[in-house]
Amino acid sequence: MSGTHEQQVPNGVGGTVAVELDPQLLEILACPSPDHAPLRVGSATDPAADFLTCTSCGRSFPVRDGIPVLLLDEAVTPAQPADGRQTDG
Repeated sequence: MSGTHEQQVPNGVGGTVAVELDPQLLEILACPSPDHAPLRVGSATDPAADFLTCTSCGRSFPVRDGIPVLLLDEAVTPAQPADGRQTDG
């Protein structure tokens, strides 16, 4: 089996993302919040970020080693920066 590596792929908005997700997988993935809205690639501030962002609530979920982590506890809320650090205030 070959090793994994990051691949730069077009994201449809003029940039690239560091991970490639199967388009069919992306179609069936949904936000784990009660509204179960579709997800889009990238974060609200960086379309090339290794995140999937809910089209409804705006939470961003990390993609680690090519695997989406769709846990609400791991999500970055719109009030937080995409690097996951809590903001004071």
